[in-house]
Amino acid sequence: MKKVRIVLWSAVVVAAAVSATLWMTERNQGPVAARVDPEAESFTADFELTDHTGMVQTDEDFRGRWMLVFFGFANCPDVCPMGLATIAEVMDELGTQGSAVQPLFITVDPERDTPSALANYVPQFGQGILGLSGPPDQIERTAETFKIYYQKIEEASAPDGYAMGHTSSFLLFDPEGEFVRIYEYDEEPRLIVTDLRERIGA
Repeated sequence: MKKVRIVLWSAVVVAAAVSATLWMTERNQGPVAARVDPEAESFTADFELTDHTGMVQTDEDFRGRWMLVFFGFANCPDVCPMGLATIAEVMDELGTQGSAVQPLFITVDPERDTPSALANYVPQFGQGILGLSGPPDQIERTAETFKIYYQKIEEASAPDGYAMGHTSSFLLFDPEGEFVRIYEYDEEPRLIVTDLRERIGA
């Protein structure tokens, strides 16, 4: 497993809008850019996808709970397993307060990550984590509303000859569906737990 690097660049002006560029390198992939707008109101939790139990879910179904959203794919060799393991540890450490948080794993690889495929993958990390999938156009629309980046990358050694470059951060939304902050996938779980406890108890 090669070292995964994430570097958050300083804000730059693009078309009169301030944005930040997040670079991720995974295995043999080249640097993949994921643009993230630092203005909180620019992130929107807006989706209609099918969860790994076969139920259609929208962002409104999670009103009243904090949403911890992570984009990835089941064939991801290192970033996604590490991120999901971090989320699972956070949920365990939250204990009873975990009922106020809904972790969501949204695939960026809808061709392979059907709801049934996610049902065989996501629960391995924690029963409380919900995997979400949908047709390519729905995934594309969802990625646009969340302002995340993903790209199919040809890689001969990867399953089916390709991998996915994607934003690897966790996005936190409050019970009203408003964006709150970003956590990095490799952040220490205890730091995320401390932050969430303060917010949940506020």
